[in-house]
Amino acid sequence: MSNFWQRAITGVAYVAVLLGMTFYHPLTLGILFLTMTIIACNEFYNIAIKGENQPQKVIGIIVASSSFILSFLVVFYNLPPKFLALVIPLICIVFIGELYRKKNKPFGQIAYTLLGIVWVGLPMSLIPFLVGLGTGFHPEILAGCFYLVWANDTGAYLFGRKLGKTKLFERISPKKTWEGAVGGAILALALSYPIAQHYTVISFIDWAIIAIITVITGNYGDLVESLYKRSKNIKDSGNLLPGHGGILDRIDSLLMVIPFVFVYLYLRL
Repeated sequence: MSNFWQRAITGVAYVAVLLGMTFYHPLTLGILFLTMTIIACNEFYNIAIKGENQPQKVIGIIVASSSFILSFLVVFYNLPPKFLALVIPLICIVFIGELYRKKNKPFGQIAYTLLGIVWVGLPMSLIPFLVGLGTGFHPEILAGCFYLVWANDTGAYLFGRKLGKTKLFERISPKKTWEGAVGGAILALALSYPIAQHYTVISFIDWAIIAIITVITGNYGDLVESLYKRSKNIKDSGNLLPGHGGILDRIDSLLMVIPFVFVYLYLRL
């Protein structure tokens, strides 16, 4: 019971901070997701270090956070988009830096460093463009993605617990079932209608398609992180959120959802 209340209190506080800072102002949104980018990257590299890997942790965090900052400034503070090109030499520094480290398997270290940038940094850097869709500040698009991810997770848990028999991906996540996946999809699709009634910046059809995208990519995002943790024989990415693990554990689905939703909306609109 104590663990239940710990999880509940942490979960409520996490959601309150997440939604409060997302909706309040572009600057609070920027501060929140820059902080989450740094923490999630740090967790990723801490996991990578277990074993023989020694990625360039500091450089990786700097590149990922710089990418977010540049995107944020382009969207909300009229920084010319050409400055996004600065990310390219920053990535090249990863290769140059490895020349001076004298580590074993240098290209393995480069690969892990770049993986943190691509897996964590890139999706987080798309958030400003997602909430700055068209013109203005539209945090409801990002919030809607949160709701759909949570609905998918909740439906998968409830249906999986009651009806789950057929394993979805037993090698990576033994508890996930097809019945749970269907339940998550049903709940997410059902939630897309009330979301569309309140967040009218995009149509119901768009929200329904985003729900489908979220169900598919969100499940893959969760499985990818499970695969990563399983490869390192750990349970959680960190212990920042008591009862919930680390930040990377909380945003694993979003890291796959955001790029696909971003591409859909920008091609669609």
